[in-house]
Amino acid sequence: MPFHAETVALELVTAVRGPLERVRAKDTNLADQGRRAAQSIALNVAEGNGRQGRDRGRHFTYAYGSGRELKAVLAIAEADGQVTATDLATARELLDRVLAMLWRLTHPRR
Repeated sequence: MPFHAETVALELVTAVRGPLERVRAKDTNLADQGRRAAQSIALNVAEGNGRQGRDRGRHFTYAYGSGRELKAVLAIAEADGQVTATDLATARELLDRVLAMLWRLTHPRR
């Protein structure tokens, strides 16, 4: 059974592809940063899932940071008029889901 956070992270990579292509037309650097952040989420979730101990949590923390970065990229792109909230709806929903999962993975209840 695949790790659910990994599945959602991969769905997120797909969901941001279209909006980031529209961003690329006006701001190549911002689009590249968003693409790298989305990929970093998926890659760090996958790597963390294959690790144990503190090293595992560190990768989930990196993924969470990349998620916050992607959230800022999308907000900047919208504020700059490169994409609309409607363009970003699916990506933002998936991003919020994966961030919530990562928060729980990095802040376990005691």
